Amino acid sequence: MSDRALAVVRAGALTTVQDLGRPGLAHLGVPRSGALDLPAHLLANRLVGNAPGAATLESTLSGCAVRARHPVTAAVTGAPCAVTVDGAPAPWGAATRVPAGAVLALGPAARGVRSYLALAGGVAVAPVLGSRATDLLSGLGPAPLADGDVLPLGEPGAPPAPADAVPQPAPPAELVLRMRLGPRDDWFTPAALDALATARYRVSPAANRIGLRTEGPPLARARQDELPSEGMVLGAVQVPPDGRPVVFLADHPTTGGYPVAGVVPEADLAAAAQAVPGTPLRFVPLRSAARRAAR
Repeated sequence: MSDRALAVVRAGALTTVQDLGRPGLAHLGVPRSGALDLPAHLLANRLVGNAPGAATLESTLSGCAVRARHPVTAAVTGAPCAVTVDGAPAPWGAATRVPAGAVLALGPAARGVRSYLALAGGVAVAPVLGSRATDLLSGLGPAPLADGDVLPLGEPGAPPAPADAVPQPAPPAELVLRMRLGPRDDWFTPAALDALATARYRVSPAANRIGLRTEGPPLARARQDELPSEGMVLGAVQVPPDGRPVVFLADHPTTGGYPVAGVVPEADLAAAAQAVPGTPLRFVPLRSAARRAAR
């Protein structure tokens, strides 16, 4: 048991390998992918002395468990959860040492949706187009973890800087998403745009890494003709035929044929990654001076 690797003991509902993704390839039809809660991914890597781009494990709701084949330093961030090493309590949000042969387990998320497990050296699966990230839409990168998988680890870097406590944002009790209107907000009635700014939505159970789906009042369209397929960006608020907005996340399609009412700034999307189904959701449109003068 001297090799630097992990054996997956319990894969959980959905655990994937994630890093900073594949930005800059949308013109080839390749989504960005990468960690949905980017600050949590970056913090986990920092706690174990990794570079920001090292690959972590992103677990969803039910946690996961891995057996270390070599002594390794690990850290868990993101959604708070119980962390154990061979059944003994271990810290969440801080570095911990995992002996060779020990099982490191992440319990179900106590709050939020996604927890991040970083290991010194990073998960060293083969990169695809410059990234080790699992992309659920395109199928690029490694498949979601399954029981019995073995994941190689890279060589650790310099020892991490000590930290007694590292602040982390709590998963949102209410999700507030700022939104820059456009490019197709003119496809919706003024009343629909007013409703988007004032109505209360909820996060749908159908939300996933591709998009955060919503439940709430549908948005009425001012135009009923077909929109030619056009490019889609991270954070785009697309409105499908049922009228309920979908916020595109990391594994979103690079093109789409439904109108986009606005775009959520990337800084707001980490909270969206941790919003459990049923979380109240408000959109806050950011209107430019020119748009305000025209209304």
